[in-house]
Amino acid sequence: MAGPTSSFSVSRYRPDTGLWGKLTARDSMVRRMDWILLGSALLLSGLGALLVWSATRNRTELNQGDPYYFLFRHVLNTGIGLALMVGTMWLGHRTLRGAVPVLYGFSILLTAAVLTPLGSTINGSHAWIQVGGGFSLQPSEFAKITIILGMAMLLAARVDAGDRPYPDHRTVVMALAIAALPIGVIMLMPDLGSVMVIVVIVLGVLLASGASNRWVVGLVATGATGAFCVWQFGLLDEYQINRFAAFANPDLDPAGVGYNTNQARIAIGSGGLTGTGLFQGHQTTGQFVPEQQTDFIFTVAGEELGFLGAGLIIVLIGVLLWRACRIARETTELYGTIVAAGIIAWFAFQTFENVGMTLGIMPVAGLPLPFVSYGGTSMFAVWIAVGLLQSIKVQRPVSA
Repeated sequence: MAGPTSSFSVSRYRPDTGLWGKLTARDSMVRRMDWILLGSALLLSGLGALLVWSATRNRTELNQGDPYYFLFRHVLNTGIGLALMVGTMWLGHRTLRGAVPVLYGFSILLTAAVLTPLGSTINGSHAWIQVGGGFSLQPSEFAKITIILGMAMLLAARVDAGDRPYPDHRTVVMALAIAALPIGVIMLMPDLGSVMVIVVIVLGVLLASGASNRWVVGLVATGATGAFCVWQFGLLDEYQINRFAAFANPDLDPAGVGYNTNQARIAIGSGGLTGTGLFQGHQTTGQFVPEQQTDFIFTVAGEELGFLGAGLIIVLIGVLLWRACRIARETTELYGTIVAAGIIAWFAFQTFENVGMTLGIMPVAGLPLPFVSYGGTSMFAVWIAVGLLQSIKVQRPVSA
């Protein structure tokens, strides 16, 4: 009896060296992932799928007669995004650090290609490349990632090596040059919304790097001066000027330039506390709000899910930002802190701008709501960003 019992005990408690054992080991990547961060992003994408479906199922001029057309593509985009997240985690942010020059150069070429005959115009912005099969790419979304990685690589190089406690002025100038080139190209499209996001990313990166506050103050002053000059010299397209005019005066031409924001506020206001119910929104089913599956997806949540449903989206994004802030604080190297800070600035500002323009407190800038809005390139970019955050989270100390 003793022999078999002893043999059973040994086999019962022998460490599993198979795939399951590797995945569930105490120091495995799966165990060290931030599952709250991942869960928040997945819930946001899931809610987005329902809202996109509601906004497009009756729009035959968009869905080619298939009510599931946009739902299927949104789920497909999310699946591809998850695969990109896993791939980013597998490569690791430190490996990508060495590939930054190649990634940055490729993103610049891809962004510049928009200005060639390959580019196409959607909603007044010449910011897209058609790739066939009804799919298109917006290269400026990938530029956000490479700008974060490129600036972080430069600003953290000498600090992580122990040569300096903070970046010197020359390094800051070089880092700003990394952001200036794609900003210049994107302004030629013009895609003012993406430029606004990149500027906020740059400020977040500089603050996290420990660079002198004089740089931040100087950039804010320069940005304000530049915006004034752009307005005074008429460098904006007419549709962009109309958007700002409608923001400054919501009652200006309510059937024209102010139509989008007026209909958006009506949709959100009609939802009340609990909403009219999924697929039951009068503004949504009546197709009164343009671009409701992309830029104005939050209006579907406000109308059909009410204050509670729309508030849940804000809470989930808040949880995601909280976990990202925790990752930035706990990482063992400045490079990881800067990358996480750039992603935080990106997600926070883009969410504020998207929700704000539907409420009339921000001008319409054509920015999607992260994880929720329909759009392949934006979905791929935000999930790659989640992969970077997870890579920073699961990293071992540099000395290990």
